[in-house]
Amino acid sequence: MTPNRWSSTMHTLTYGDIKAAADRIAGRVRPVTMAPVDPGAIRTGHRDPLDDRVDQPCEVWLALEFMQHTGSFKARGARNFLEAHRDAGTLPASGVTIASGGNAGLACAWAAQQQGVRATVFLPATAPAVKVAKLRGFGADVRLVGLEYAEALAACEEFAAATGALASHAYDHPLIAAGAGTLLEEIRQQIPGLDTVVVAVGGGGLFTGIATAAEHHGIRTVAVEPENCRALNAAIEAGRLVDVTVDSVAADSLGARRTSAMALAAAQQGDVHSVLVTDEDIVRARQALWDHRRLAVEHGAATALAALTAADRHQEGRDLPTRTAAAARSYRPGSGETVCVVLCGSNTDARTLMHG
Repeated sequence: MTPNRWSSTMHTLTYGDIKAAADRIAGRVRPVTMAPVDPGAIRTGHRDPLDDRVDQPCEVWLALEFMQHTGSFKARGARNFLEAHRDAGTLPASGVTIASGGNAGLACAWAAQQQGVRATVFLPATAPAVKVAKLRGFGADVRLVGLEYAEALAACEEFAAATGALASHAYDHPLIAAGAGTLLEEIRQQIPGLDTVVVAVGGGGLFTGIATAAEHHGIRTVAVEPENCRALNAAIEAGRLVDVTVDSVAADSLGARRTSAMALAAAQQGDVHSVLVTDEDIVRARQALWDHRRLAVEHGAATALAALTAADRHQEGRDLPTRTAAAARSYRPGSGETVCVVLCGSNTDARTLMHG
């Protein structure tokens, strides 16, 4: 990916971009850890009653990406973003800036610290003190502005224009998405026979990278969103980017009002199935990870698993293309299918988990 392609207005990501990112961040991020799900724990789909083949159990794996630096996959994109600019000589002395009090802000601050450059992170004044402290722990210059994200974003843009600092983005940038896509490359190295990858979708950076790499390898992508945070699902349905209402227990990490053009392009090009899950299913999946494995993940990470554990439902009143499965409320692996569920983040309050 050359400097003139580093534009957030780019509508497509290529597999070559992801391979370049993998080379760029090799040895600079933690390799993903994989864990198998107990045989029989996930139900398979229904078969044609006339199909007399012997049913084979599905094989399901968990990608424990929440063990990544800063507690989420965001470290991959942030590191790729800064490494690429440093290699190209386009990393300014004034450093990097971003408006985000969540995982993207933490990843940006960490990557900047690793590079020895300044990170200026803008947050609303209402940001939790624990996040502010964690950002400062990574050496970030934290600026608290306004009461809403939009105000912090405007201040970040003004700061970048005034100082020449490099503006980063939480998800809508090709270098960020390409870095996220390196996760699928690592998963394939450990599961060569992978059929399907299941991933939660917020703004679409992780989905774009994963789906682009998956399409190259002939792997199906299941894109999972809360039913009331359905930016990608709504874009697939409309065939264009649209704004959606955000109201979910997972909105802190998956609450984008609009997905990226790159994400919509990836959904339209590959074998992508869109699934919507309820908040109840998300909470139940998150609790199950704690009860059975003592894994404390964000609601956003549990959203991916909820697609496989949710009760079978059908969304009424929609007539959508079956290729995208946009009306689906769950995903049932087929007989003998090998599936990987990405658990993407763990920046959560473990006290909200009941003891099981």
